[in-house]
Amino acid sequence: MTKKREREKRAGALPPDHPESVSAIGPIVSSAHLAEGGSPGLSEVEYGLILASHAFQRWMVRCMAAAGVPGLSAMEIMILHTIRHRDRGKKLADICLVLDIEDTHVATYAIRKLEGAGLVTTGRQGKEKMIRITEKGAEACARYAQIRERLLVASTARARPPEETLSEIATVLRFLSGAYEQSARAATTL
Repeated sequence: MTKKREREKRAGALPPDHPESVSAIGPIVSSAHLAEGGSPGLSEVEYGLILASHAFQRWMVRCMAAAGVPGLSAMEIMILHTIRHRDRGKKLADICLVLDIEDTHVATYAIRKLEGAGLVTTGRQGKEKMIRITEKGAEACARYAQIRERLLVASTARARPPEETLSEIATVLRFLSGAYEQSARAATTL
């Protein structure tokens, strides 16, 4: 950095669109009062999670509609894909565990709606109620996967991080999920 630039920086004379002046604003967050604590970076991650979760939910709904099944919520789509996973029947408790659904009535309602649409079927296996994908449900998931490959995977191939980095990000997100769960339990006891 030149001496003139250093003097301008100290005097606050840098133009407002200069990158060095932007860093003085602080982290990009939705709640600056939370970023004033011990981890501004965590506040940035939280804002990223907010944006990503809304965008991901919008994407799931639009992708499934493009796959020929409009009118499903993001939760219903996640449950449908979970039931389709590995082509094995699932118990309600397992679906709730895998997707971290706290209120089972939310999953129960979604399963009823999916069953009404002919995408899943329910039945008994011993004492357990099992939910299975139907042929129509499997076809919807396959069309969703094709659209996902074409519109999301292919279009972001050059811009997104490498697969190994994406796996590392997923690991960090699962770690943070555990930290938020533990903190939620602790907050409940206060």
